[in-house]
Amino acid sequence: MKKTKKSVTKRIRVTKNGKVARRPMALGHSRSNKSGTQMGRKKGDRGLSLPMSTIKKYI
Repeated sequence: MKKTKKSVTKRIRVTKNGKVARRPMALGHSRSNKSGTQMGRKKGDRGLSLPMSTIKKYI
């Protein structure tokens, strides 16, 4: 039985169409010192530039 890497499953998710999405970094706290432009650029999910075979090892 293969174990799931919990640290990876907390950071990425697989969309309905099979794409892998991740949350942009630096959005958890300390937003007051970031400009509105920075925050706007970070909105939405990002892709992940790893092959699916590598990702499946961890999920």
